Amino acid sequence: MTSDILIIGSGIIGLATAIELKLRGAKVTAIGRNQKAAAATAAAGMLAPSAEQIINPAMRQLCDRSLHLYPDWTRKLEEITGLDTGYWACGILAPVYEGQGDKENSFSSISPSAAHWLDKQTIHQYQPGLSEEVIGGWWYPEDAQVDNRALFQTLLNAAENLGVEIQEGITAKGIIQQQGQVKGIQTNAGTLSASVYVLATGAWSNQLFPLPVRPLKGQMLSIKVPLSATELPLGRVLYGDDIYIVPRRDGRIIIGATCEDVGFTNGNTPAGIQNLLIAATRLYPQLQNYPIEEFWYGFRPATPDELPILGNSWCKNLIIATGHHRNGILLTPITAKLIADSILEEKSDPLLNHFHYSRFHNSSSTTAMLTSSVNFSNGNNSLQTNGISKLPIEDSKLIIAGKEFTSRLMTGTGKYSNTTAMQQSVAESECQIVTVAVRRVQTNAPGHEGLAEALDWSKIWMLPNTAGCKTAEEAIRVARLGREMAKILGQEDNNFVKLEVIPDAKYLLPDPIGTLQAAEQLVKEGFAVLPYINADPMLALRLEEVGCATVMPLAAPIGSGQGLQTTANIKIIIENASIPVVVDAGIGSPSEAAQAMEMGADALLINSAIALAKNPSAMARAMNMAAVAGRLAYLAGRMPIKDYASASSPLTGTVN
Repeated sequence: MTSDILIIGSGIIGLATAIELKLRGAKVTAIGRNQKAAAATAAAGMLAPSAEQIINPAMRQLCDRSLHLYPDWTRKLEEITGLDTGYWACGILAPVYEGQGDKENSFSSISPSAAHWLDKQTIHQYQPGLSEEVIGGWWYPEDAQVDNRALFQTLLNAAENLGVEIQEGITAKGIIQQQGQVKGIQTNAGTLSASVYVLATGAWSNQLFPLPVRPLKGQMLSIKVPLSATELPLGRVLYGDDIYIVPRRDGRIIIGATCEDVGFTNGNTPAGIQNLLIAATRLYPQLQNYPIEEFWYGFRPATPDELPILGNSWCKNLIIATGHHRNGILLTPITAKLIADSILEEKSDPLLNHFHYSRFHNSSSTTAMLTSSVNFSNGNNSLQTNGISKLPIEDSKLIIAGKEFTSRLMTGTGKYSNTTAMQQSVAESECQIVTVAVRRVQTNAPGHEGLAEALDWSKIWMLPNTAGCKTAEEAIRVARLGREMAKILGQEDNNFVKLEVIPDAKYLLPDPIGTLQAAEQLVKEGFAVLPYINADPMLALRLEEVGCATVMPLAAPIGSGQGLQTTANIKIIIENASIPVVVDAGIGSPSEAAQAMEMGADALLINSAIALAKNPSAMARAMNMAAVAGRLAYLAGRMPIKDYASASSPLTGTVN
């Protein structure tokens, strides 16, 4: 049998991907061994990126984007099938017991905009019946739930209605590969072939490919509220330590889940069910009065870092969509969209780079030798830094929002005396990212006329910025315009924005509160946010927690050329950050640029020091060299500073 696209796996990820592809006009076949064994049928259906405290920035962005797709996605499925998916924007309540630590402060720092602390009186009024041990809790209004079994049935019906061919009872036994491509799938029903293959086999994925996916067993049960009850006792999900309680609108209450590393061991156990019941009735004692309806179990597809494996594989025509662990239901719509984009539009969302399979394979895929010879030209004279190619120093790539860059110097387009000077400087800097003020382009401000044609945007990544915005609301609007501007210039997948919220006209210092507010909203809208901030370590942490792609602390006020005036705080930001730190504003000379890189900054953004130099293109070249030298010095490691002299030449073996 031959198909355009063959989905290996007919669980929720496989079905959703098949439907998305079919809706876009593809011919799709999905095969599966046993739909009843799919992890989706054994889940609880929580859509809870906030309640689960997902702090990995890329994972949080992926989860948030998927959560925001849910209302329209489920409505579309319901229109196709006439079935109810059970999507319910009910919010999630995370009660806290006395003695669990300073929960109020620790949790609020992780998701400040999507969480609200409720004291004891408020939480008991909001949800009657909670244990008297509950002394408060967190309310996550943006989290939701879906009836996972109803959703699975809806997907199955939608696939059939749309003409997706579904073959059940098919076990993939092997994958035929030749010259870096998949040629066919060996199954118990013969060999199946297609143009493109999608691996969506969940916990069973490593039976076909060397992927570090293992099963984590989860036991669950449900109870049933008696029909005589006049109203549902629970109106929202309860999320506690090692337990969650999920009410359905039909009177069922789901209780889960254990997490057991026991391989594919079947069956429920007395110990597993007992632990769930003890934890559930402690949190919500009223449950002990309701009859048990059902026990079941399933296998989550877990990876070592608990992040999914998504995107291209080592085979040109095989796409991977597995390893979703406990977030498979939540991530279903975004996975289907990103995989379909990758196959049909041949564009890969930069976010997918964070979930590539290569992070588990050899280290050469995530580190690169500084082997390229850097050429700095000045008219007819040429300086070759060929020695760099021979240095045995490995350097991790500069990755921002999943997109890789080789240059660690970013430049701007403003303040140049003319367009030609700007073009020459950008070329001499060898930068790959150029920031553009959206408002100035819109108004054709001096120096910004014809900017769209002035640079080759097929080679340079545009970084739209919100310069001139005084409030969060202004910055959000301008960021949206910037994304459209990038699309017009051919960068369809460019979701970058340099976020500037600056109400201060004299010193041009950024507003920390407005910046944080705007960043939270823009991250929710799928932007890769690069916020310009004061060198405030705590603000930098907050921005990372809400999902920003970088933080960009100022070295000194914009355009001042004062150099590194905030060194101590920038060092703290670098030490604490797990996202790139880009030193922005105030650098006036190459020596200061090199110093910032020597501290461990991941990149620099320099505009005024280049544009206002007597010879801008020469200064651009110098800044390039400084960034390279500073980075190499940081990687090489500085000698220790001593209070005493130490002879460079040995004193032994000398001639007398």
